[in-house]
Formats: sequence, C-alpha cells, structure tokens
Amino acid sequence: MTDDHEQDATPNHRQAAHKRLATGTLARWTRFCAMHPWRLVAGWVGIIVLLVALVATVGGSLRDEFEIPGSDTQKATDLIESKFTSEQGAVLNIVFAAPEGQRLDTPERKAAIEKAIALIQTQPFKPSEGKAGIESVGDPFSPDTFSDNGRIAYSEAQFDQTIEDKDRTQVVGVEDAVRNTVEPVGVTVEYNGEAEFPPIQQGTSELLGLLAAIIVLILVFRTFVAMLIPIALALFALATAFLLLFILAGLTDINTITPILVSMIGLGVGIDYSLFIVTRFRQFLHDGLSPADAAAEAGSSAGRAVLFAGLTVAISVTGLAFFGLDFVTKLGIGSALGVLTTVLIANSLLLAVLSKLGHKIDRLKVPFLPPIDDSEECREKTLVARWGRFVTAHARYVLPIGLVIVLALASTSLLVRLGAADQGTQPTAQTSRRAYDLLAEGFGPGFNGPIPIVVDVNDDPQAPDRIYQDVKGIQGVASVRKPQFNDPKSVAIIFVTPTSAPQDEATDKLVDTLRNDVVPRGTSGGDAVAYVSGQTAAFKDIADRIMQRLPLFLLYIIGVTFIVLAMAFRSIVVSATAAVTTLMSAFVGFGVLGLVVQEGHLLGLTGLDRTGPIETFVPPIAFAILFGLSMDYMVFLMSRIREEHVNGLDTRAAVERGIAAIGRVIVAAALIMGTVFAAFILSADRIPKEFGLLLAVAILTDALVVRLTLVPAFLTLLGEKSWYIPGWLDRLLPDVTIEPPHDGAAKRPVEPSPAPSEA
Repeated sequence: MTDDHEQDATPNHRQAAHKRLATGTLARWTRFCAMHPWRLVAGWVGIIVLLVALVATVGGSLRDEFEIPGSDTQKATDLIESKFTSEQGAVLNIVFAAPEGQRLDTPERKAAIEKAIALIQTQPFKPSEGKAGIESVGDPFSPDTFSDNGRIAYSEAQFDQTIEDKDRTQVVGVEDAVRNTVEPVGVTVEYNGEAEFPPIQQGTSELLGLLAAIIVLILVFRTFVAMLIPIALALFALATAFLLLFILAGLTDINTITPILVSMIGLGVGIDYSLFIVTRFRQFLHDGLSPADAAAEAGSSAGRAVLFAGLTVAISVTGLAFFGLDFVTKLGIGSALGVLTTVLIANSLLLAVLSKLGHKIDRLKVPFLPPIDDSEECREKTLVARWGRFVTAHARYVLPIGLVIVLALASTSLLVRLGAADQGTQPTAQTSRRAYDLLAEGFGPGFNGPIPIVVDVNDDPQAPDRIYQDVKGIQGVASVRKPQFNDPKSVAIIFVTPTSAPQDEATDKLVDTLRNDVVPRGTSGGDAVAYVSGQTAAFKDIADRIMQRLPLFLLYIIGVTFIVLAMAFRSIVVSATAAVTTLMSAFVGFGVLGLVVQEGHLLGLTGLDRTGPIETFVPPIAFAILFGLSMDYMVFLMSRIREEHVNGLDTRAAVERGIAAIGRVIVAAALIMGTVFAAFILSADRIPKEFGLLLAVAILTDALVVRLTLVPAFLTLLGEKSWYIPGWLDRLLPDVTIEPPHDGAAKRPVEPSPAPSEA
C-alpha cells in the first residue's frame, strides 16, 4: 500500500534534482568555486597566513574574568580590589595531612613542615623579573589553621599577583618543593585555592570523537577518500577557529574553558556540515552530472542549507548578550567560531576540492562493505526510507506516542537546580578535590566556602560590629571572624563560615538570610553599605540574572529564528514546529543532565562520585548552542522536503522522498556529533562533562526522535496545511527561500497531482 502511494504520488512533471540547475547569486558563487579551484586554495592559504601573523602580533592568552554588573557580588569585589590593594595576588592553600589516627605535630613531621614553609620563602620562590612569586606564607600550626584532632593543617601561600597560564610553572615549583620535603616523613600534601587551576587537558576527547566520526563516515560513504574529506575540513576549520580565538583573546578576556567548547562544537559541526555537502555532491555525481556541475549544485542546495543553519547558530549566540553577563556572551561567541569557519570553508574551499577530486572521491573502497549507490532510485530502498514511509503511514499513532515519551523526559528538567558545584564534586584525581575533602574533614564542610560580608563604612564605623554580633546568633553559621579593616578603616570584611558546603541549598538560604535580614538590620540608621559576596552568592547572582532575563532571551532567539525560517520555508507552521520541537529537545537534555549529575543516576559513568547542582552559566550557553545546532537538522530535513514539494509532490510524498534523500545523512551526522560531544564526558573537569552529556543527549534526541519521527508524522497529518503562511506575511518577508531558484522553476510549490483515488 505504501509503495503504491509512493509511486502514484510522483507526478510526471516532477524533474529530478540533477536535471534542474540552480541560478541566483549563491549559484554563481558556487560555480565560480567549482570552476576555479586553485584560486580558492590560494585565497585560503593567504587567509591562514594573515591570521597567523595577527596571532603573532595582536594575539593574547586566555584568562578567567567573571563580572556580574550591578550585583552585590560585583560591588563587593570592586570594593575589595580598590580598598585592599595589598591583597591582590592569588592564594595557594597548602593542606597537610598525617596518616589516619595520627598527628602532624610530632617532632619529625613538624620539623619537615616548618622546613618546607621556610624553603618556599627563600629567593628562588620570590617574585622576580615579572614572574609570579611568593610574598608570604601562613603558619600551619596556629590555632586557626590546625585541626582539633591534629591530623590536618593548612597554610596560605600568598602570591604577588593573580595566576594565569604563563605562571603555572612557578606554582608547580612551589608544590613540588613542599611535597618533596614532607612526603619522606609520611605527610600527605594537597593544594587548592585561586592559584591551583591546572590547564584544562585537551586531546583525548577530541581523538576519541574523531575516531568515532571516522567509523560512521566509513559506513556512510564506504570509501576512504570520501571519509577523509569531512575529517580534513573539520580539522582545518577547527584550526582556523583557534587562530580567531587567540586573536580575540588579544582584544578582550576569553575564559579558559572556551577552547573545550570550540573543539567540541567545531569538530561536530565541521564534520556534519561537510557531510551534508559531500553526500549531495556524490548524489549529483551518481546521477550523471560532471564534477564541476555536481560541486556547484551541491553548494547551491546543501550549501544553502548550511548557510541558513549557520545563521540560526549566529542568532542563538547573539541572544546571550541579553543576559548582560560578559563572560557568558564571550563563551557563546567563542563556541560559535567553529561554526563560522565551517560555514565559510564549506561554501568555498570544500566545493573547490570536490570539483578537483571528481569521481576520485569514490576511490579506495572499504573492503568487506558493499559500495553505496547514492542514485535517487536506490535511496528509496534504504532502511531510513522505509522508516519514513512507516512514520507517514502510521502518523496518527506515532505522533502521540512519541510526544508522550519526549515530554516525559523533558519534564525531568523541572528538577534542575542551578548553583555552584564546589570542588567536592570534582574527580578525585585532582589535587584540589583531595585538598577540599581534607579541609572539610578537618574544619567542617563550610570551611571551603566562606561568605564574606564587605562593609563600606562611610560615616557609620559601628556598622561592621553590629553585623558581626548579629551573624553570631544565626542558624547555619559555624563561625564568624571579627571585622577586618583596611588601613584607613573605611572598609571592613566579615568572614562567615557556614555549617554546610558551598553547593548545599542550606548555604543558599544562609546567603538570603544575610542579605535580606542581617545586612539591613546592621546598616539601618546610618549610611554604611554592606554586600554579601563569595562563591555561593556569586552563582546565586548569576542564576538570578539568568532567570530575570530568560524570557527576553527566549523571545529573541525564538522570534528571530521563527521569522528566518518562515522566510526560508514560506510556512509559519514549519517555523513554529521547528521552534517548539527544538525547545523540547533542549529540555530533554537538561532533564537527563539533572538526573545524572544532580540526582546521581548513573553518575559513575561520568567519572564523578558526588552530585551537585548544575553550574548557572551552563544552561544559557548550552541552550543557545543547542537551539542553533538542533535547528540545523530541521533545516537540512525541511530543505529537502520543501524542494520536493516545490517541484510537484504532495506533502506526504515530499516527506517520504525527503527522508529517503537526507535521512541517512541526518542519522550519521547526529551519531557523529553526539559521539564527539559524549567523548568530552571523559574530561577531567566537571564543566566539560556537563556540556558533553547535555549536548549529546539533546542532539541525539532531536535528530533521531524529533526530526525523523515526530516532525514527519506531524507534517503528514497536516497535509497541505503544513505550508500555510498568511498572505500579508508572505508579501512582507523577503523572497529568499531555502531551495535555490532554478531556470524555469516556479518559486512557489507546483500544485501537486492528485492521487488516483481523488482524480
């Protein structure tokens, strides 16, 4: 029955794709690329030389800079930086521990620790010639730094400046000197603090992602030459993106985690986008076009879809500016660099290479695997084509069942709690995690996250003491230090140690109590101003800002994307469906992330051993990336469906033929991108794990469940209503559609031929 419908729904007047050559500006550009390949190669060599020269002259290094304009945390930070000028350097916490049940203050151990402390205060470890160095080191045997049971102690080593990547050698030198001195007497030493942040390790996750991509591409193309093209393009685009990143770092502050996101997204997008174009090129070749014509037509059709897909990513990333958090915006922009370079290279250099390769792209066939025939006739016999026909034939059952499953998974996102996962949730392989555990054991869980209250005294010198006295009686406070004043006595800091860990909800509530009750009481009747700061307060401020601006962010990216897709597909139904289903996929990713890293289900598979909240900046950045990448699959799928519909097929037949033409590639692309993202779960740091898990789940859900199941079923049930657009909007929108214009082809869908039963 399905086959009969498929046969009857193919009108005689429909032209095959390879018989209708594209026209227009993009077609002229792609034809130029295909006809003059060496010019394109020379042009890109010149661009790379220019970028390398710019990196050498204006490029910079990465550094972490977090600002939350207008927040209590930022006001406190600004006060400390301006009024406590003598304490601007980074601190390295040196944590000593004796074996279980033993003490550190035995003569031998105490002598070794004191020797280590004295050693790192000698000349080789002091600041010199612009290099970071130790200015002072605290006494680990003072009452405040020595635990009650005598097993654990710590010392604060104060550097003369903030520590960046270039200063890592000096920090490691201090750590090695202390470790070599105390370990022979059985003392364990671990480190944390601002100075202890080893460079994020890259390479393993990328290699695993590439290996998975190679396997999938071999199964898709069945030739080594075709497999190598997307890999080569992705690596070239990624290298270009990193050059742009370091040029950008010379102009503004770029966070140290940005390279992870550039690699993750650049690899996935680079392989996926080129996969679509290479597949279309081979289809045109197998249908009889010359190499130059096949490359030009692949650029005009698949390349056009790549441009629209890249535009949706750009729209999503620019929306991050609405949060007013500079580091979030820059993380998003940095992440999108790989998308930018891929779109540019795929629509220029890739076409030149394909034109030059021609039929050689089918060389070096993979042994033991039958070759793939990409002709239109053979595509109709594939497994994914049969799946498409199954979905359309049973759409009234597939759609509700699929919706229930997706919405059930998406509903788990309601459990997500934004906050600051502290160092206690990091892998135990990191010294900062082991130091965290020792400090929590020796001095209580709240010791790792003190809450500073910064008081600008003005004309009320008694305000700090009133706040100090009030805090002492608050539930959830383990201890509070007396106010510490700067030299002019104009600013004071009161350090509050909670009874709970920095990431616990109880600490969140304590911050609220301090801000809403204690500080207003302590500053009433005078002109002193106080701000509650610290790690927990900072992430609360970020979360509050994100929730406050979230409606504006969503309105912008959904609204602008809706208009762009309505213009591309000439249908408000398609554009609205794209927006709603992309939201569903994103919430599935958030929900699964919360179930794993926050609730602890299958947590061991991620390499973590302790749950914690989701970092506040992960959702907006991930959502912007997801909204762009998920929309890519919608664009690629709907571009083929609309192309078939414009050229004479009714909606159901167009859906079936579109899935047959592009479905196998969407599956392969999703597996590649999902695997690349999932490989970053193996990273040592928690944040790349969160991004990798969230993006992998959301992308696979979007491509395999939403795009290839729910959307085709929905379009089938709507039929020709799928292409509805109000006349006024149709006239208002520019006439720029997803399918390329062709000589003699109408820009609006040809009236489909009726099925025999309707004739």
